[in-house]
Amino acid sequence: MGSVSIRNVHKSYGALPILHGVSVDIADGEFVILVGPSGCGKSTLLRMLAGLEAITGGEVLIDGQVVNTKPPKERDIAMVFQSYALYPHMTVEANMGFSLKLSRAPKAEIKSRVAVAAKSLGLEPYLQRYPKHLSGGQRQRVAMGRAIVRDPAVFLFDEPLSNLDAKLRVQMRSEIKQNHQRLRTTTVYVTHDQIEAMTMADRIVVMNAGRIEQIGTPLELYDRPANMFVAGFIGSPAMNFLAGNLQQSEFSASDGSKIALPDVGNINVDKITLGVRPEHFRIDLKGLPAEVITIEPTGAETQVMMRFCGHDVVGVFRERIDVAAGQTIRVSLDREKLHLFDTKTGKRIGG
Repeated sequence: MGSVSIRNVHKSYGALPILHGVSVDIADGEFVILVGPSGCGKSTLLRMLAGLEAITGGEVLIDGQVVNTKPPKERDIAMVFQSYALYPHMTVEANMGFSLKLSRAPKAEIKSRVAVAAKSLGLEPYLQRYPKHLSGGQRQRVAMGRAIVRDPAVFLFDEPLSNLDAKLRVQMRSEIKQNHQRLRTTTVYVTHDQIEAMTMADRIVVMNAGRIEQIGTPLELYDRPANMFVAGFIGSPAMNFLAGNLQQSEFSASDGSKIALPDVGNINVDKITLGVRPEHFRIDLKGLPAEVITIEPTGAETQVMMRFCGHDVVGVFRERIDVAAGQTIRVSLDREKLHLFDTKTGKRIGG
């Protein structure tokens, strides 16, 4: 079993608070990703879970046992770092088996477990090589293999793919997810890349300024963000926000444009912000005017920066659009997929 409970955890460095009462429960076998901008506290929380940072307040439990004061070696965790942290003077085989050697496991068992991990990660041809003779992706596989051979209760990943190029990141995301599906070991993974979070996680914990903004599955966060921070952080390109007012079931933008809204019941706020995902714009000859600012064709789709309802927004269209900067197109919105937020609090309006 490898359940993890983080209960009202605080962290301060002297008088400077970093985490403000963070709580999250992670089920045995679950893959949970902590995501948020740099400095939000996600890596600090992971290091507290690993025992590398002292806990100022609250409790961390692994398998129901409070581990606040336990050293890392007694927590039954294995951590994969951003920097790989391999021993340069050891072969791949020796790096992967080193933790087992320290625990005085029999040589035959070490060799067997390293062989199994190496096969699953495609490292068999490299077992006698040294880290300096490996690519970045191969080094990251070795770091993962070193964690796998320990068969821990919990895997911890601290931005493991940030040093890799874009193509290799995609490949390694798939490999990490496949290994989790095979091993079913509880995994806590930290990243600032919301694409990693969306494609890999069972659940995502969105953090901001030392607090949890929302916890949910990738599609829950995408379809029903709890506030404007989550709405703007999850999704690429980011959600567009239009400031305005509610007037008789219509959204009135700052330039006076009117947009029909779905039925969201009684809204008792002065100022509202309309959230529109880029892919929810539609080319529509009967729609509202949008002045094209720039066009970015990517092949499968076209991204258009445009001036719409008094705001600069991004639209993503599947069809090819033959227009130039400065021209005007007409667009409508997918009415059932609009998001409303209280401009003052940033909180979601409606269910």
